[in-house]
Amino acid sequence: MTGVAILQATVDGLLMGGVYAVTAVGLTLIFGVMEIVNFAHGALMMLGMYITYWLCTLFGINPYLTIPISVVVLFSIGFLIQRYLLNQIIKAPQHNQLLLTLGIMLFIENLALFLWTPDTRSIQIPGLEKSIMLGELAINKPKLFAFVIALVVTVILYIILRKTTLGRAIRATSQEREGACLVGIKVRNINAVAFGIGAACAGVAGSIILPFFFASPTVGGVFLLRSFVVAILGGLGNFWGALVAGLIIGLSESLSGLFLSGSWNDLVIYGIFILVLFLRPTGLFGGGQVSGSH
Repeated sequence: MTGVAILQATVDGLLMGGVYAVTAVGLTLIFGVMEIVNFAHGALMMLGMYITYWLCTLFGINPYLTIPISVVVLFSIGFLIQRYLLNQIIKAPQHNQLLLTLGIMLFIENLALFLWTPDTRSIQIPGLEKSIMLGELAINKPKLFAFVIALVVTVILYIILRKTTLGRAIRATSQEREGACLVGIKVRNINAVAFGIGAACAGVAGSIILPFFFASPTVGGVFLLRSFVVAILGGLGNFWGALVAGLIIGLSESLSGLFLSGSWNDLVIYGIFILVLFLRPTGLFGGGQVSGSH
């Protein structure tokens, strides 16, 4: 195994880790505010992929210019899901919440299957087919753009959570729900906004993944389990932790794929997950509340 191959796998893993991170950030924000594990997150990401696919295919819009549209549409869908569905059982046992998000996932996937068939779909962007060459190292342009966008989204979320009135309300609701009500924060609205932001993050992930991956009604499941692993490793509620954990999982996936077969590749990822949970049950950076810092 040459040093170039190892370096190539390292770069590819880190770039892919940024995509896992931006997907997991939405999960960790939703859990940090409402303590709901959202099984529909992968299906929402799939909708983001189809939004970008159809806008690009039908109207010729550059896929990266579709990201704001994905954000608006997925935020709206997430807001409505929380306000009119999840809000009805917010105080119910957690298994009821899990079953509802699972039902939402199945509904979205089957609706996509009905509307768009099970066929896989992909796009090609002129000018991005060739990789950036640094000596013998090849950097995939769509993955590089996805990584940069993931970092930008993380920074924007940090600014929102730490520097805005909305962010303070989200953190207050995460830390003390009853206290937030007493100081005039409309917790019901904050829950819906937080879920909407989480769904918007899934939409961003779908839009930036499509240039180098395929869209299908069930593609969300491919990323959902890894997103859960990343969110839990980073500490549920800690989105900087999700970013670091995403890089770790992406790197582990790529390097283990270099040395091992596909089935062993997954075993390494879940082995790391179990080991970290055994040593640090709250994740690498702790969790339980929405946090913009370690």
